[in-house]
Amino acid sequence: METSETKKKRTKVQGKIDVATLVVTLVLVFFGLIMMYSASYASAIYMFGDGFRYIRTQAIYAVLGIIAMLVISNINYRILHRFSWLILGATMLLMLITLFMPEINGARRWIIIGGFTFQPSELMKFAVICIISHLASVNPKAMRDFKYGFLQPAIILIFVVGIMLLQRHLSGLIIILMLAASVMFLGGTRTSLLMMSAAVAGLVILAVVLSGKFDYALSRFQVWRGSPETKSMGYQTFQSLVAIGSGGLFGLGLGNSRQKHLYLPEPHNDFIFAIICEELGLVAALTIIALFIVFIIRGLRISLLAKDRFGALLAMGITLQVGIQALLNIAVVSNTIPNTGISLPFFSQGGTSLVILLAEVGVLLSVSKYSGTLMPVRKAEKGGD
Repeated sequence: METSETKKKRTKVQGKIDVATLVVTLVLVFFGLIMMYSASYASAIYMFGDGFRYIRTQAIYAVLGIIAMLVISNINYRILHRFSWLILGATMLLMLITLFMPEINGARRWIIIGGFTFQPSELMKFAVICIISHLASVNPKAMRDFKYGFLQPAIILIFVVGIMLLQRHLSGLIIILMLAASVMFLGGTRTSLLMMSAAVAGLVILAVVLSGKFDYALSRFQVWRGSPETKSMGYQTFQSLVAIGSGGLFGLGLGNSRQKHLYLPEPHNDFIFAIICEELGLVAALTIIALFIVFIIRGLRISLLAKDRFGALLAMGITLQVGIQALLNIAVVSNTIPNTGISLPFFSQGGTSLVILLAEVGVLLSVSKYSGTLMPVRKAEKGGD
């Protein structure tokens, strides 16, 4: 039971949320809404006769996400430590439910209830970060052991990989594996084991793609490589490059994109960065990249300043998630890597993914606020040594 003296000591070390992270997040969300409206207007008019159709929904989810972020930022993140297995299990169950849902664009990745759709794989990114951070902080020394530090997370990931392959969600799977490997490495898993598992995972993914079950992934690689027979399949990528090239230094002006007028398919989704380049030019593109870099730097700072292992790994995992996803999306849009279907954080259409992402930022802010609260208590209990 806490004494009044203990409570005072906890209050003294309880910090404030990282304001820079909060501000840069809000700027990204606000900028994202502006560009979502501009990029989606033509498609919304053509499909629904209502230019506000997409932005109206996205704005509602953005408000809900910001509320979730602010609420979660004021809840001690250590509660996640106790419920890590529950979060993983519940998310796994939700992903299994998607396999019995109707197909959307040839895949079963969404839970559909009325007009509401939810993609559990977005939550799985956080669940994997959370559970590996939990394992690494419960027994840090054992993370060097094969059984605890490698086999246990690997068994979890095998189940996740299996479900995501059934969902035909290769891009989401790649991101989750990258996040898992990163947090495991930072948590203390031996590098040799991670390199060996990366090689095995790569071979498994290659075998699955070549088996014919993921023909679309193979065709996207061939398009990226420049095979003549796949030229027609590279239409979206080609139109994206046209949009980027048309923008020049300062762009054609907000709302003046030509490619969004049914040339570039679904410009408000994965290829929204191309519309940003076309309308606002290289200057705006570099500004967005700079904002993501600031977010990453602040996230790394929060992780490094965290007083406990769980908070540090949790903050690092969330920061890496945003950074990896932004990097891969921009690389796809610029044709640096094959089209993978990865969205741009805070910008691409997707209400539930935006809410989940903002909730994760709330956890990041919670780490910045609460990570030091227990340290003086422990020191007091040990006589200050």
